[in-house]
Amino acid sequence: MKQIIVIHGGTTFDTYEEYMVYLNFCELTLEKMNRKDWKDSLASNLSDFEVIYPKMPNAKNARYLEWKIWFEKLFHLLNDDMILIGHSLGGIFLAKYLSENKFPKNIESLHLVAAPYDTEVCKESLADFALSQTVEALIKQTKHIFLYQSKDDTAVPFADVEKYKRDLPTAILSVFENRGHFTQAKFPELLENIKNN
Repeated sequence: MKQIIVIHGGTTFDTYEEYMVYLNFCELTLEKMNRKDWKDSLASNLSDFEVIYPKMPNAKNARYLEWKIWFEKLFHLLNDDMILIGHSLGGIFLAKYLSENKFPKNIESLHLVAAPYDTEVCKESLADFALSQTVEALIKQTKHIFLYQSKDDTAVPFADVEKYKRDLPTAILSVFENRGHFTQAKFPELLENIKNN
């Protein structure tokens, strides 16, 4: 059975003080706390796949090294020809990891959903998730690369996906007008790309 690894998003801050300001002023709502999105339904929509959705450490104040350690703990559970999906901070995490490290299994496809590229236009900090080198090296580790971005995303500017496409010219880019930061309940285009590749 083919496996799908899904790395969720998160937030990161340059300093602990910035994180504390965020905690003090962030408003919680029942909608935010109970929100389900397309990641939550992947297993039921892709019954022919084993979906692995690890909860990455401290998603509200994420650190790259902590995520790297946790991610590598999965390796002994993985099969070849797997599918990797990264949403938002999870997308840049996968891009950085695959640009700097050799993944121990064959990757059938990589899907980067609303992944930030750098802080040139993006307003949010990427802290140690910022790419330390270009992402071209990850091309050698995956057969297919898919990029997904919506023009109305207020978290990750459209210019970031253009940079990924520049550096990953063989990637298939799907552009949307009204998906925001991809928090919707359904994502049929992603499902179709997974099933057809």
